[in-house]
Amino acid sequence: MLAIAGVFVVIGMIVGGYLMEKGNLAVLFQPAELVIIGGAAIGSFLIANPAKVVKGTLKSVIHVFTGKTKSKEYYLEVLLLFNELLVLSRKDGLIGLEEHINGPDKSRIFTKYPSVLSNHHVLDFICDNFKIYIATSPEPHVFESVMDVDMETLHMDEAAYPKAINGVSDSLPGIGIVAAVLGIVITMGKINEPPEVLGHSIGAALVGTFLGILGCYGFLGPIATNLEHLNHDGAVVLNVIKSALVAFSHNWHPTLVVDAARRAIPANERPSFAELEEAIKNAKK
Repeated sequence: MLAIAGVFVVIGMIVGGYLMEKGNLAVLFQPAELVIIGGAAIGSFLIANPAKVVKGTLKSVIHVFTGKTKSKEYYLEVLLLFNELLVLSRKDGLIGLEEHINGPDKSRIFTKYPSVLSNHHVLDFICDNFKIYIATSPEPHVFESVMDVDMETLHMDEAAYPKAINGVSDSLPGIGIVAAVLGIVITMGKINEPPEVLGHSIGAALVGTFLGILGCYGFLGPIATNLEHLNHDGAVVLNVIKSALVAFSHNWHPTLVVDAARRAIPANERPSFAELEEAIKNAKK
């Protein structure tokens, strides 16, 4: 929601300041400039990126305006999920986990935590690593290395999306200049027209530069930065899960495993030990 509010603030302040100086909004409405700048930006985006990055970037942009940052409640769901899985493992052995990690959408444990269940990256990371541990019982340092490879690969995939947006953002001022130059070329064909006609034509040409710079620094650049923050949040969640799984591979007590994961949560979202303890008691009820 903050991203949507930010869009309105940017537009509102620019238009408001322009009107305060008695500007004419009709001059800023130049469909031809929008076609040139928007079309060139989209074309360069398609040229620069393969299909999978194009699709992923579009989905990521939607997520910027509709998604939520990871909250304390989200991390509590992750911790409570692990607590239940580890208590079950201690009671029934590793075999007791198989039905839950093989079919999480039907699991009585996973279905209690919809935020985890709806995030396929997080869900796959949990289930796949439990599966490999049950199948091979690797040494803790080997298990951690395998997870690091998975996390690095996911990070590389996610990093491609803000990079693609930044590529378009960086090109917008130049594309805006291209639109302005084309406007000047058209203006030169009207050199015999009266000053008011020439002034309007030059103003329309300069709108192209304005739109290019505004699109770069007012919208696409901030969107890419927002997406980097969201990707960082996703990486933090995986690191929290990794901390729990590494502690689990050391055969620590479930309470200690869950607390090790809790300590990997950033301070602003980290539940206190008392909050976690209370949440576990409520979950048991």
